[in-house]
Amino acid sequence: MIRRREFMALLGSAAAAWPRAATTQETRKILRVGAASTFPKDFPLWTAFRARLRELGHVEGENIVFELLELADHSAVAEAMGELIRRNVDIIVDAGEEVTLKAAMTATSSVPIIMLAVTYDPVVQGYVSSISRATGNVTGLYLRRPELLEKQIAILTSASPGAVRLAVLGDMHSWNQYSSVEQIARSLHLYIQPVRLDQTPYDFDAAFRAMAQERAQMLLVLSSSLFGLQRPHIADLAIQHGLPTMFTSKTYVQAGGLFSYGPDITAMFRRAADYVDRLAKGAKPTDLPIEQPTKFELAVNIKTARILGYDVPDKLIALADEVIE
Repeated sequence: MIRRREFMALLGSAAAAWPRAATTQETRKILRVGAASTFPKDFPLWTAFRARLRELGHVEGENIVFELLELADHSAVAEAMGELIRRNVDIIVDAGEEVTLKAAMTATSSVPIIMLAVTYDPVVQGYVSSISRATGNVTGLYLRRPELLEKQIAILTSASPGAVRLAVLGDMHSWNQYSSVEQIARSLHLYIQPVRLDQTPYDFDAAFRAMAQERAQMLLVLSSSLFGLQRPHIADLAIQHGLPTMFTSKTYVQAGGLFSYGPDITAMFRRAADYVDRLAKGAKPTDLPIEQPTKFELAVNIKTARILGYDVPDKLIALADEVIE
């Protein structure tokens, strides 16, 4: 039996411990991950990113906060990155264009930045000195474009025998890919029609009317984050104008586009979550080499092909990773 004096002493020591325990719980480190993006928080790519974080034990509202500042376009990206720094984020995930990475690097030289460079070359542009070893506070993932564009155009032309007029749709953020397209088109003896959108909100209807006036026979859509939310509209316009179209992401094919060939962008966002996890556990950006995707997917929308009256070659259907009926 515990004597009363011993019980009171035990009670007192326990009570003294409670404030310390409560203080420890209250001051437990909450990881703050920031991003400034034209994609809303419920966009499928961000959903995949956050789902992977949960798998790794990072639960929103418990031990992690995801600070996403939604952008209508990139005109306010510098202010948005500055706001993330004022909010004391621990990591920035840059899933935008070259302009967003530049703004993030201007805003901070100490907060780790995880880039998903899918429309520009971070080495050529001087943002990192090497792919194999990150420098400074930037690491992440990088998609090399020239080889991808060559494959995309080869698929599109092989599926369009006799077609020689290729329209190319892009914007100021994706136009650094155009010189590679020109070289590839020249080697294939294609007539190329550049259609560049610069004024937001983009007038896609006018862009497709311009393609029709030049009698375009095929369309290549360059990758731009500002095109992402307009996927169904772009796919629908391509159908209306009878244009077999090649995209980079299968999300466009799922929205009605004919072809896509490119990396699994969803997997890249999930991989970005792995980088967040490793940085949260003490790794430095210089410890994490910049990765390039190794898996590429071909997607074909047969339903769209039927609407276009377009016969997709059997060999392409056989090679496709995803066929939408």
